Amino acid sequence: MHAFLSAFSTPEAWAAVLSLTLLELILGIDNIVFITLLAGRLPQGQQAFARTLGLALAVVTRIALLASVTWLTRLTAPLLTVFGQDLSVRDLVLLAGGLFLMVKSVRELSRMARNPLGAEDPGARPVTLASVILQIPLLDIVFSLDSVVTAVGVSGNLPVMILAVVLAMLVMIAASGPISRFMDAHAPLKLLAAAFLLLIGSTLVGEAFGVEVPRAFIYFTMLFTGVTMLYTVRAARTVIRQRLEEVGAPPQSGKR
Repeated sequence: MHAFLSAFSTPEAWAAVLSLTLLELILGIDNIVFITLLAGRLPQGQQAFARTLGLALAVVTRIALLASVTWLTRLTAPLLTVFGQDLSVRDLVLLAGGLFLMVKSVRELSRMARNPLGAEDPGARPVTLASVILQIPLLDIVFSLDSVVTAVGVSGNLPVMILAVVLAMLVMIAASGPISRFMDAHAPLKLLAAAFLLLIGSTLVGEAFGVEVPRAFIYFTMLFTGVTMLYTVRAARTVIRQRLEEVGAPPQSGKR
C-alpha cells in the first residue's frame, strides 16, 4: 500500500492522473453512447443497475489490461497476413469489435425503422439484464484498447493509470444516467446514436487494416449533426403546434 501511495508523491504524477483521466473521458464518448443505447432496451427499473454494474465490470477489465503492460507492448507485433496486410492481436480485436458494432447498429436502426415511436416490437427477441451486463465490459475492451495502450506509453506508472481509469469510470457512471434521460426525452437522438455506433464500427474495421480516421473529426461531425437534428425537431414541433392551433385542436403536451 505504501508503494502504491508513494507513486502520487510528486506533482508530475498528479498531472499525469489528470491528463490520463481526460484522455479516458474523451476516448470513452463512444462507450457511453453504446452503453446508453444498449441499456435503453431494458425495463426502466433495470437500466441504471445495468449501466452501473456494466461499467464497474469494465473497470476491472481495464485494470487487468493495464496490469498486463508487457503483454500490451507486444499487441502490435504482426500475427498473420490477410490480403497482403499484416494483422496483429490489436488489429484482430479491433476488427472483431468493429464488425460486432456494425451488425448491432444495423439491427438497432432496423428496429427503429419498424417502430419509430418506440413501440414494443413483438417480433424482436427480448433483451435480458445478463446479456446487457455481459456486453458492456466485453465491448469496453475494444473501446479502451487504444486508450490503454496510449496510457502505457504516456505514463507507464501503474498506480497512476489505475487511478485515472477509476476516476474516468466514476464520471461515466454519473454521466450515463443524465445522457440516458436526455435521449429518452429526444427520441430522434437514439437514431443518431445508432448511426454514430455504425460509424465507429466501420472506423474500427478501417483501423484494423491500417486506415486511421481522426476521432476528433468523427466526434465533431456527430456533434454538429446532433445539434442540427435537435433544432430540426424543435422546428417541426413548432410547425405541428401551429397547425393544431389553426384547426382548433389542443396542442400535444408530450416531448416526443
